[in-house]
Amino acid sequence: MIFSRNARERFVVTLMLLTPFLFFSQENKEEKPKINWNITSQIWLRYSDLNEGSVIQGEPTSEFFDISIRRLRIPVNCQVTPKIYLYAIFGGNNFNFKQKDLPLEILDLYAEYTFAKYFEVGVGKSGWQGLSRWNIRSSKSLMGLDSPLFTLNSVEKNDDIGRLFGAWIKGQAGKFDYRLAFNRPFFVTSIPEGDVNFANNKPRVKTSGYVKYQFFENESNKSAYQTGTYIQNKKVFNIGAGFQFQSDAMSDGDAQLETTTLYDMSHFAVDSFLNLPLVNGDAITAYLGYYDYDFGKDYIRNVGANNPTSGGGIDFNGSGVGFPMIGTGTTWYMQFGYAFKQTDILNQNVVIQPNIAIQHSNWDKLSDKMTVYDFTINFLVNGSHDNKISLGYQHRPIFDADNFQQKDYKGMAVMQYQISLK
Repeated sequence: MIFSRNARERFVVTLMLLTPFLFFSQENKEEKPKINWNITSQIWLRYSDLNEGSVIQGEPTSEFFDISIRRLRIPVNCQVTPKIYLYAIFGGNNFNFKQKDLPLEILDLYAEYTFAKYFEVGVGKSGWQGLSRWNIRSSKSLMGLDSPLFTLNSVEKNDDIGRLFGAWIKGQAGKFDYRLAFNRPFFVTSIPEGDVNFANNKPRVKTSGYVKYQFFENESNKSAYQTGTYIQNKKVFNIGAGFQFQSDAMSDGDAQLETTTLYDMSHFAVDSFLNLPLVNGDAITAYLGYYDYDFGKDYIRNVGANNPTSGGGIDFNGSGVGFPMIGTGTTWYMQFGYAFKQTDILNQNVVIQPNIAIQHSNWDKLSDKMTVYDFTINFLVNGSHDNKISLGYQHRPIFDADNFQQKDYKGMAVMQYQISLK
């Protein structure tokens, strides 16, 4: 019998959801597993100074104000038995005026089995990958207005918002925390035309890993998505290193032709993370990472988060709020934030946390180095990410389309309200 694609997807999802409960019913018929879930949304009010030549519905537009839902997440998890753990995330990104339907999909759906604290095995669709701290981070607990998107280096090319199907092992042994993942990227249908881009061939397995040493308190490794800031709640200092590798991932033309050159994708990174509560009730959060990306000769990609435009752009950056965020070359990335102890604002206990993030990249394609600045102030009600207002400004460089030299800077200002309901 041949099932439709939708029917097959429903069958697979139902099977994955029910299988652990079948195991559970055999192991323990007296207790029922508890299903935990919540809803988190990030609402943006934004003013954008658009890249020159941008258009919206064919109309030239130099500046724009919009309201959108940057992210919607509905995580669901269940410790089905002491050994079996089930996790799923339903959600989507960038629900804005350009579409009427909410882009809600299954982002994560996987199961894990614990042999021991130092050895756990998982399988399914997930964000479990290696390389650095920030390519597997929690969007809910971000310190900056938005995540460092360059760390999602294949986002929406051969993955699904950073997620892939695969298997992984992970664990903690003393102060060491590790993960090793084997993922199969999605098909790429577009064909590169001269410039190096993701290849339209059979996707090879993407292997990645990350290991960190934790000097102070251990962080949880229950989820793939690591915390952005603990504010005053945890003392953490880690150093880590990781890699990603996929053979024949890139090409400069149709991958089916013998004249086309194929390139391996090979990245590595080292980083450190600090969250330090101070004796006066304040706290510091800091991050420093070095990234070496190799996608093949002169690969580069402009990305504009939640881009409001529909085309145009006469500079190298392209349209809207895009800038050369990802490419072959090296990057230093830094974050620093200072969280003041709770204070009373309008009869609410609020933690105020100003912070700055800087991405400084030396992309092979560009004549000048690329540096983008993000400034943010968080207002966390009761010191929680469940009810948070953020004011942010991004200062991005503009590059000339002919000589690849920087010619200008433009900005984007955002007020974000994040609410989480449990």
